[in-house]
Amino acid sequence: MPQPYEPDDRWLGAVLHAAFFLLLGGALARFLTRHPGELRAPWIIALSCALAVLHLLGPALAGGTAGAAPRGAGRQAPDRSRAARPPVSRPHPFPPPSWRAPAWLALVVAVWMVLVVLAPSYSWCAVPLFYTGLRTLPTGAALVLVAVLTAFVVAAQLRLAGHVDPNLLLAPPAVAATATAVFLHTRRQAARQRSLIEDLLRTRRDLAASERRAGTLAERQRLSMEIHDTLAQGLSSQRMLLQAAERVWESEPGKARGHVRSAASVAEHNLAEARRFVHDLAPADLARGGLDVALRALAAREGGDHLGVRVHIDAGVRPPLLPDRVQSALLRVAQGALANVREHAGATTAVLTLTLLEDQVVLDVTDDGRGFDPAAPAAAPAGPRGHGLPAMRARLGGLGGTLTIESAPGEGTVLSAAVPLEAPR
Repeated sequence: MPQPYEPDDRWLGAVLHAAFFLLLGGALARFLTRHPGELRAPWIIALSCALAVLHLLGPALAGGTAGAAPRGAGRQAPDRSRAARPPVSRPHPFPPPSWRAPAWLALVVAVWMVLVVLAPSYSWCAVPLFYTGLRTLPTGAALVLVAVLTAFVVAAQLRLAGHVDPNLLLAPPAVAATATAVFLHTRRQAARQRSLIEDLLRTRRDLAASERRAGTLAERQRLSMEIHDTLAQGLSSQRMLLQAAERVWESEPGKARGHVRSAASVAEHNLAEARRFVHDLAPADLARGGLDVALRALAAREGGDHLGVRVHIDAGVRPPLLPDRVQSALLRVAQGALANVREHAGATTAVLTLTLLEDQVVLDVTDDGRGFDPAAPAAAPAGPRGHGLPAMRARLGGLGGTLTIESAPGEGTVLSAAVPLEAPR
């Protein structure tokens, strides 16, 4: 059956119409000038007019398929990816194939054959009919039509010449074969190009979907790290302070009230973090100043009766000049590291050291606690430490940084976070 047609190729139909009318007019003029006053002249004129009208009204009579090139003809393989996609209801931009196009073409060819029998000079009109048949019929039927038209052309030219001429016998089949091969090759190339374009568009859609999925997973990871580094650690601190207050509530009420006040301070800070987290802002401590100010505020908040936290800032560090993302990541690493020290290390002292090297900034968190074996995952404490270390690595990895841990049982722990800088400072 004939294929649907591309509206952009209607110019080809217009060219074929123009060529057909030129050849038809030339044949009629040749006949009238060479055979004036013959009895068959009225029939020739009438059939010529009928053939012109049929060809002119072809798109309407054939259901809109005679004036444009086929779409998708010669496609070698179906689009297998469509089976994985749900069907989408949409109006078809082209009318479905029907019997009207072949019937119209058969009528045109029949009238042309009668004209060729009456006047052999009409045989040249077969050239545009070749292309019309190739564009209207399936390939097999079109090849049969081309062979029939070529045979009529050869017979008509031999009749017109009056003798057997090898050139007239061989030239029309050669021209028909060349034109048919070029047309079919061009159509197959167009189908392959269309298939490649469709594959490219499908690949772009799949890539966009993959990027959306990757973005969603990255955002989920970011939210997980932010919740762990803010709300979860704050709630853990409040729980420890309230448990400590409960233990000395009767024996040391003053100390218990101090623990409760510390828990309230942590809750207030947690509330500020939650509000900034909702608005996707920087950590609350960074809002008061640079990374040095935020680290000192963190040390003051995390330090207490059982844990002293000191801060050392390298003289060459200029925190306001560090990128915001770097400051935020290092502060979150410091928060997670001190939370692990407080809850698991049993340390009495922790030191935060911020150092600027030629091409990177380094934050070291050192404690004198019980330590652990970094090479043995089972030896690492469960809970926040078990989740916090992967979160730190992921956060630093997003900036091209690294996390290094040096520890041994009974010898404390040194956690080092290094983030590369775009240029030496």
